[in-house]
Amino acid sequence: MFSAEELERYARHIVLHEVGGPGQAALKRARVLVIGAGGLGAPAILYLAAAGVGAIGIVDNDTVALSNLQRQVIHATPDIGVLKVDSAASAVRRLNPHVKVEPHAVRLVAANALDLIERYDIIADGSDNFATRYLVSDACFLAGKPLVTGAVGVFDGTLTTLRAHERGRDGTPNPTFRCLFPEPPPPGAVPACAEAGILGALTGVLGSLMALEIIREIVGFGEGLVGRLLMLDARSMRFETLVYGWDPANPLSAEHPAIRDLSGHA
Repeated sequence: MFSAEELERYARHIVLHEVGGPGQAALKRARVLVIGAGGLGAPAILYLAAAGVGAIGIVDNDTVALSNLQRQVIHATPDIGVLKVDSAASAVRRLNPHVKVEPHAVRLVAANALDLIERYDIIADGSDNFATRYLVSDACFLAGKPLVTGAVGVFDGTLTTLRAHERGRDGTPNPTFRCLFPEPPPPGAVPACAEAGILGALTGVLGSLMALEIIREIVGFGEGLVGRLLMLDARSMRFETLVYGWDPANPLSAEHPAIRDLSGHA
């Protein structure tokens, strides 16, 4: 299953008891879709590729700008003006030629979300707006796919895993994104990165944690972030965890759900 080159490349994984040969083989079989090749997606993609994930899909319709390079470490100065998916794909191929890269130079919208998501085993959402986060989380629920979703502010970040299509050990449905955040904030309440700024290294930390959580989900070790929101305050360098649960009134997995498709998304 592994060539001699792959065995050497992944040797430090294979000697880990929690990963080993079977875990590395699971990574090689895995198909991961990353939404956004920006601040969070950039480090996540790099570490997933380095770990030997078999296929990485990348969704982004933007091009590389000079102002991106302070945090989007998968891109470089010569990539300015290039589609981010193409720049990211080139970086992955340089890092690990054993990984298949599937660029999707499109904006994720209701019309294409399910088609894209259904092709992959696990989804990583590194998008930078609430509309896309709600769309991705709803689509993952409808498609029955696990989702690792991260977000950053100026000096803070959050990360959680959603397996809302499954039930916990006690038989209760796992929480949805809408159980955690029932409504998006009002328009303009959260300033955009260009207005408020963002600490570049913070996106690197959160994006790397996204990759770590995805790898853990694929290999199947440790305690994941289902029902737990990991919060990072970069000012005090403090991590905290908020436990949250299923809301029986949520519109996705309630007894009489109000959301049955993506028609409510623009």
